[in-house]
Amino acid sequence: MIRTDIPQRLDRLPWSPWHWRIVIALGVTWILDGLEVTIVGALGAILTRPTTLNLSESEVGLTASAYLIGTVTGALLFADLTDRQGRRKWFLLTLLVYLIATVLTAFSWNLGSFMLFRFLTGMGIGGEYAAVNSAIDELIPARVRGQIDLAINGSWWCGTAVGALLTVLLLNPHVIPETMGWRLCFLLGAVLGVGILLVRQALPESPRWLMTHGKTQEAEEIVRGVERTVMEQMGLNRLPPPAGFVTLQTSIPVTFGTVWHELVRSYPTRTLLGTTLMTAQSFLYNAIFFTYALVLSKFYGVEPGRVGLYIVPFAVGNFLGPLMLGRFFDSIGRKPMLALTYGFSGALLALTGYLFWQGHLTALTQTLAWCLIFFFASAGGSAAYLTVSELFPLEIRATAIAIFFVFAQGISALGPWLFGHLIAGSARDVFYGDLLGGGVMVIGSIVALRFAVSAERQPLEQIAPPLSCRESASG
Repeated sequence: MIRTDIPQRLDRLPWSPWHWRIVIALGVTWILDGLEVTIVGALGAILTRPTTLNLSESEVGLTASAYLIGTVTGALLFADLTDRQGRRKWFLLTLLVYLIATVLTAFSWNLGSFMLFRFLTGMGIGGEYAAVNSAIDELIPARVRGQIDLAINGSWWCGTAVGALLTVLLLNPHVIPETMGWRLCFLLGAVLGVGILLVRQALPESPRWLMTHGKTQEAEEIVRGVERTVMEQMGLNRLPPPAGFVTLQTSIPVTFGTVWHELVRSYPTRTLLGTTLMTAQSFLYNAIFFTYALVLSKFYGVEPGRVGLYIVPFAVGNFLGPLMLGRFFDSIGRKPMLALTYGFSGALLALTGYLFWQGHLTALTQTLAWCLIFFFASAGGSAAYLTVSELFPLEIRATAIAIFFVFAQGISALGPWLFGHLIAGSARDVFYGDLLGGGVMVIGSIVALRFAVSAERQPLEQIAPPLSCRESASG
């Protein structure tokens, strides 16, 4: 039995440059994923050219599905290892997997090789989701966990903007030959990952993970070091006293049966909530964004090399949503904000789809409408990852994230393929797809209104006590 105040000491720390380093080094996962998705989305039309890979429109959607299936596989493979062996080891190794696979993608020679390397790239990103989201929540103070998580998850769109700008330059045949431009897109994305891998080397293991695995002394040393660093950075002589302690029994065995019991028996409504929120946002984003370039090219005549110019404002709107609305998830609360962002974005998407069907939109107004829709959808989608990360015990946190992610991606992996076929049809077919995407978001809003947990400003150990926790006391 171990009595410790490590969680309380981490939660009472003032925000400091040390926290910013955590945010930057770990939050890059989302930037990399946004970069990947944007590049492939913008490449959709280019990859159908005989001078590149000569794919059909449905095959472009199929390669997107390969990436999504890879993320599912990676999440399942690495999440259990992250819970068993620690956060730090696996947020380094999964990033390495991503880097190698991205470089290989640049040397693809046909549909099969491209799909294989996209699958491996997805594996790295999928593993990152579990390891990184676990580490972030366990290191960020409870009072700002919501807005920081949303801002980090929303940074996906920073990667989108970077990817869009890259494609504007690299897909311009007057600057770089068409046969080489799309390959350089992937190589430059890997360069960013190498820099972040070096930064991550300096990050510590999660003290919360260490304390539940019998490594209390190591956790104490890390926390004391963090406290010294924060006091030096903020010019403080002392820190506020920690508000309580937890009593743990270490070496609690965790099996698949344990995970199943926690998800289905201990927290069934939280499981329903997480499944619905993750599936709704995943289907919406995968279906719409992987086929973004095809819509602009086919229905509005936008040249492939100019698609990035339309993606940049779209990405800005998506990033501003979590950034501007994130603080309300900590002040107004999780439940009302989840319901609002999911419901409003779903209704707006259905309306936009109808206007598109009736021919009332141009490439510009279509982009502006998408900016407004995803301003809200991006905040809600980011909050879905926050929800599944904070609502379950520490010992199974990474595995829980992976299970929800896998379930959502498994269902939504067919989204790009489905929308690719709808785009190959008529504007009315696209409207039906928008109606479907909007409908699932509205369902997510209803479920959130009924089952969301008021986790705002609450310590993780209070929201879901660790499996090894036998008693706790407040100071």
